[in-house]
Amino acid sequence: MNDVIAVQYLRKWNGENKMSEVTKMPLGGWIFYLSGKEKSLNKHKCGKWMHFFNNKEFAARICEEAIIKNICVESKHSDAGDGVCCFYLNCDDVEGHKRVIKFFLENDLIRKTKTGKLYNISFKLDDQTRAGEYGTDFHSDIKLEQFVNLNTGEFF
Repeated sequence: MNDVIAVQYLRKWNGENKMSEVTKMPLGGWIFYLSGKEKSLNKHKCGKWMHFFNNKEFAARICEEAIIKNICVESKHSDAGDGVCCFYLNCDDVEGHKRVIKFFLENDLIRKTKTGKLYNISFKLDDQTRAGEYGTDFHSDIKLEQFVNLNTGEFF
């Protein structure tokens, strides 16, 4: 498949050099970043934390970095100058949520109000996306406020 580009990276982790493979795959208006562990995602438990961007190069870097650092097993971004990045995990993976949220905080991916409070972003199940739940029709059971203090950004 000539649309698939596999890239290897050398990284330091706990003082050891390890290789991390990322498969980058353009498909249907999206650029996917795959770890090879996507089968661990359960169709009815899988969802995403989202970041809306206006810089495609930044979106590409952050999606790729999330896979390299084992933050999630799959990420993607819109193949446009602005759009959305999605970072996938199963809804019952509490440690996975913490990894993604920590990554979001470290990379300033969560918008703040004028007073500096973090917006209470939500995790969205793929079942909700498939059902067409957007805008006021969308309600999430998993929100940022369940993990961190929105005023300080500190984990509970």
